[in-house]
Amino acid sequence: MLLTVAVAQPVCVPYDVAANAAAHAALVRAAGARVVVFPELSLTGYELDAPVVPEDDPALAPLVAACRETGTLALAGAPVAGPHIGILAVDGVAGTVSVVYRKLYLGSSEQHRFRPGPEPVVLTVDGRRLGLAVCKDTGVPEHQARTAALGIDGYVAGTLMFADETAEQDERGTRIATEHGVWVAFASFAGPTGDGYADTAGRSTIWAPDGAAIARAGVEPGGFALAGLP
Repeated sequence: MLLTVAVAQPVCVPYDVAANAAAHAALVRAAGARVVVFPELSLTGYELDAPVVPEDDPALAPLVAACRETGTLALAGAPVAGPHIGILAVDGVAGTVSVVYRKLYLGSSEQHRFRPGPEPVVLTVDGRRLGLAVCKDTGVPEHQARTAALGIDGYVAGTLMFADETAEQDERGTRIATEHGVWVAFASFAGPTGDGYADTAGRSTIWAPDGAAIARAGVEPGGFALAGLP
């Protein structure tokens, strides 16, 4: 059976976890995928002073409910305890919310508040091993090499890039897919998202192991792209 994966780019309200969780929930229901990947810091917007989002935050309730209804595993971006730039896994099958990854490679402005994560992480979903990443990680070959060395079928990331960095985003996705022979899924922010990111790239994409882009969203917020991984 194929593992259906969606890369989603929700409308973002900076600092408003409840509104963003509702937007995430709508995309989870629309995609109907087993795994839905969201951009970097998707639950708060790219606001580096946003409060940490705890795993038991009641504002996440709409997203938890949508994942439970659809059997989806949502991978959402948020500041997490540490503090780290993290990925929260909202597991509709297990009924849990947990921090599953902490960004290893931080941008210069991020280093003023956040700490780098400790190590690469692989998440197993229905027998497929998915390596996790956040934005700058995708531009660091060492990150992909260390993650691939753990044995992966796919490499999934939440990203945030300016509109004029679309070619770089495509280069990264294609390179990772072909160098490591894995599926690659980037969920890229679209529309404004805070801290000077008024014109973001969108075009969330899923690449096959041969580097072909097999599913791609547009540049507007609220869209997603979907593919089945064998």
